This record gives sequence, structure tokens and C-alpha cells, in this order.
Amino acid sequence: MDIKTELFTRANSQCELCSSDTNLVVHEPGPASGGTVATSILLCSTCLEQLTSCEAPNGNHWHCLKDSMWSEFPVVQVVAWRVLKSLVTHSWAQDLVEQMYLDDEVLKWAQAGLVGDNSSDESVVTKDCHGAVLQTGDAVIIIKDLDVKGAGFTAKRGTLVKNISVGDNPDLIEGRVNGTKIYLKTCFLKRA
Repeated sequence: MDIKTELFTRANSQCELCSSDTNLVVHEPGPASGGTVATSILLCSTCLEQLTSCEAPNGNHWHCLKDSMWSEFPVVQVVAWRVLKSLVTHSWAQDLVEQMYLDDEVLKWAQAGLVGDNSSDESVVTKDCHGAVLQTGDAVIIIKDLDVKGAGFTAKRGTLVKNISVGDNPDLIEGRVNGTKIYLKTCFLKRA
């Protein structure tokens, strides 16, 4: 049995990402190679065009990944993870990435094929408790009284923190409260 026939059988003659049954083609997402069923995926022409285009992906098309990301096949998980990572400006996609669990080998495969993955900073998006994107220089409001370890004070609910700094960790920002520079968890902040 050839690869195409095996993939059609595995995928039930549907795109393994969006379940379309028209214009199906075999795609090998790389960098793994060898042209095997394990390293290939069956895609519709729309998904393939979105994956290989130089333009930004169409976020509306990729809502289908909420189902296909749970595939039992690592190659489908890899492609779903990569697409979701490329949609970091969409909060729903970021939420799905956070829900995904990939084995270590599968995660390495997925990360190895990211386009333009020269720096992890490009994919880090810091958000407040409501999902609003935070950037360096923004102001935030603390939504819960927080004990500041080592500083001997409590950062009170409602405190405005101006001119914050975001870094590599999307769960933390740096700002000044009561004249002291501290790190604050983004889950306790809302954008001002």
C-alpha cells in the first residue's frame, strides 16, 4: 500500500486538520523526512495554502484546530501546534496552545519546524487577566491585595502600576509599587 492510500485510510478521506473532503493532498511538514505515513499528513488545498503561504494565516479558518489538535497522530499534533503558535495575536489560539500536551520528542519536532524561530521573544505574548495584550510602557491595575515577599508591604487592590516592563515570561511583568521595583503575576492585573 502506498503512502497516499494509507493516509486516506488513516484520515477517513478527510483533511486531518479541517475535515474537508475536497482537493486532498499529501504534505510532509518537516524537518522530519523520509516520506513515511508517520511523517506525512493529508490536507485539503485550503489548509496547505495557508500553511505554505508567506502571508499571515487566516485565523477564522483555523478554528477547526480545537478538534484536530487532539489527534492521536503526532504529525497532526505537530502541524496543529505550529499553526496555533503562528496565531499568537488571537487569544483563542493562545488558549488552545496552553491546553495542548505534546510528548517531549513531538514538541521538539514541532519547535524545529517553526518559521522564523530565531528568538523566543517573537512568540511570547503577555496578557492581563482578561486577555488584553500587555506591552512595555503600559499601565496596569492590581485586582487583588498581594503580599510582596521580602519587601514588607502589601500591594493593594486598585493600585495603578505605570510604565511596566514585559520580558520572556508571559506570566510576569515588572513594575514599581510603593517605590519598589517588583515582579507581578499577570493573572492579578488588568490593563488600565
